[in-house]
Amino acid sequence: MSVILGINAFHAGASAAVLIDGQPVAAIAEERLNRKKYYAHFPTLAIQKCLDMAGVTLADIDAVALGRDARANLNKKAEYLIKNPSRLLNLLRIRSSRSELDDLKAYFASTYKVDSSKMKFKQFNVEHHVAHIASGYFISGWDKAAGFSIDGSGDFVTCMLADCEGDDIRIKRRVYVPHSLGAVYSMISQLIGYNSYGDEGKVMGLAPYGEDSYHDVFEDMVSCTNDGFTLNSKFFLPFGANQGLSIDDDGAMVVERQYSDETVRLLGKPRNPQDDLTRRDMDLAFGVQRLFERVYLHVLNLLHEIVPVDRVAMAGGCTLNSVVNGKIFDETPFRQTCIQPAAGDEGLALGSALYVSRSILGDRNRYVMEHSYLGPEFSDGEIKVALDAAGVRYDRLDQEALVEETSKEIVRGQVIGWFQGRMEWGPRALGNRSILVHPGLPDMKSTLNERIKRREWYRPFAPVVLAERQGDIFEQTHPSPFMLHVYKIKPEWREKLCAVNHVDNTGRLQTVSHRENPLYYDLIKKFDEMTGIPVLLNTSFNENEPIVCTPVEAIDCFLRTRMDVLVVGSYLCRKSENARG
Repeated sequence: MSVILGINAFHAGASAAVLIDGQPVAAIAEERLNRKKYYAHFPTLAIQKCLDMAGVTLADIDAVALGRDARANLNKKAEYLIKNPSRLLNLLRIRSSRSELDDLKAYFASTYKVDSSKMKFKQFNVEHHVAHIASGYFISGWDKAAGFSIDGSGDFVTCMLADCEGDDIRIKRRVYVPHSLGAVYSMISQLIGYNSYGDEGKVMGLAPYGEDSYHDVFEDMVSCTNDGFTLNSKFFLPFGANQGLSIDDDGAMVVERQYSDETVRLLGKPRNPQDDLTRRDMDLAFGVQRLFERVYLHVLNLLHEIVPVDRVAMAGGCTLNSVVNGKIFDETPFRQTCIQPAAGDEGLALGSALYVSRSILGDRNRYVMEHSYLGPEFSDGEIKVALDAAGVRYDRLDQEALVEETSKEIVRGQVIGWFQGRMEWGPRALGNRSILVHPGLPDMKSTLNERIKRREWYRPFAPVVLAERQGDIFEQTHPSPFMLHVYKIKPEWREKLCAVNHVDNTGRLQTVSHRENPLYYDLIKKFDEMTGIPVLLNTSFNENEPIVCTPVEAIDCFLRTRMDVLVVGSYLCRKSENARG
């Protein structure tokens, strides 16, 4: 038996994953355990949880894969420092903060209070974007594909193109700091008043409300080239190697100012986050999304020229932009995508482990990711203990009755907390830690926001659809099992799906087959039998916090919010029978 531990540490989305004989058996982000969003220090709890789930100890690990390689791209770093000597201190500070990872045996011994002599593993550092591409390619089951990674930055690279064949990932092109498409999106997000790490998704949702008022400014901001793209430096403050990001003492990501005075002159001052959104803010969102799509699709078309196949494996934080992913099939020659569900930096843990397994150690045990359920699960016995401790009344039902009663409650317009099986890997709730409601009730979006989610008024909620019915409802048929594509909803379905139909008549869908998640599938199927709608509205099970991981967290969210029904394991709990929080 071979055991590989993958880690993303001292970087946004600290996480861990464990492979046994080449197969992922556990993967989890630290934020789900310590409840600190985008936690960016060491994944202490996640490593221990993954080892426990896999039934192994630190002494059993054969290899540790780290999704970072400080030795990568040294020539480009030196070239950058010669041109920007004032950034040397920044580079040294980043290197110093991560030096503890140079000797993981010593770090593990100190952190977990174990004897370092009992640990036998070999440490492998995998370049950031190679780990990203591996996380997409080595879950696909394909023998040949183009590889695409794009984000803010990692190991001094912001975008990588590769030729993936067999067990090899051959790098064909890199785009280096400071030319970062992710940084462009973050900078405009700051101007719109969204200053927190991860706020770019809000801007994506706002974009359809805007117009192309700043076309010429955005055209001047980024140039497409035969090598990829370049940024116009006049719009940005000088970048360090961290691309305008830092980590505070509590492990939180801090986004530093990225826009220049010239940008303020051309586009106006940043919005105060407490102020209402203006037409300018909507137009900025439109402009940056249009620019992002133009460059992103240009690079994909360039990749196809280099690697002329019809399949592309994708990862990196920018590939979470599901709107542009939905346009790949119309705007590029690629006909199939495989996108890592944990496309952001938490996915580096799994990607680095898969790369070491396949490309370095030569493990021939292929893996195909048919679902993302790699997190913790809880037995009915553990759930009952939690319910009883909280004093919650419940009915215990068999699966058929559970599906029947839950469907009836959804038809009635009730808000359902749905907690089942193993937690999802990645940022999306995909049917095991979800809030589910009727997608065709006109007031459902506002109901969710008033009662639980507290999200911005313009942000859409996602439809989850039976896989075999996707083509009836959406204008694209390529599956989207991890909620990473946005497609147009066909005209005849828009009113029926008014709670998930965005202002531009699109939906960020999840497709579900019976094989991927039988219970979730059966629930949607039963709702379809009752209403003629093979779709539910699915949003994450949380209230301005990381998605719930444990039954205790699910019960607490149920009690403190105006959620109507909690379905946790085999237990159905109605708010009408329990005290409100």
